[in-house]
Amino acid sequence: MAESTEMAALEESFRKFAVYGDTKATGQEMNGKNWAKLCKDCKVIDGKGVTGTDVDIVFSKVKGKTTRCINVEEFKKALEELAPKRFKDKSKEEAFDAMCQLVAGKEPVNVGVTKAKSVGAVERLTDTSKYTGSHKERFDETGKGKGKSGRENLVDDSGYVAAYKNAGTYDAKVKK
Repeated sequence: MAESTEMAALEESFRKFAVYGDTKATGQEMNGKNWAKLCKDCKVIDGKGVTGTDVDIVFSKVKGKTTRCINVEEFKKALEELAPKRFKDKSKEEAFDAMCQLVAGKEPVNVGVTKAKSVGAVERLTDTSKYTGSHKERFDETGKGKGKSGRENLVDDSGYVAAYKNAGTYDAKVKK
């Protein structure tokens, strides 16, 4: 039972790495770039026994002559090829099991992804409550933009001069 759950976890890891970075990928086949990423992220490449070159050579060995990708069966065959190199002190079966444990249940890691960081200056420059002049007119009290009405000068055709305090009071004064 533990063997089948380990293989299911291994296949799940294969699918996750197969679709990584490719919006059109189905998860059934993995390209060489994602195979190298899997080996690097899961610590299959140790720099001594298994190098990046070894990983690329094994990928070329197990894939078909005319294809650029490997399927799940070829993936398992590639792990079998790399296992004796990675675990020299173990037998072939023990090495393959150890290799499966390295890979099973792992996901691609996003390394070097830049995160947005708010610094004092950025906060000060984007605080709409501190805007003055014409820029202040583009936002409401909550700091949300007014859209088109905040960007354009809308014509006031009420008949009064702009900013006239008693606008709209003429009819009340002069009763006909």
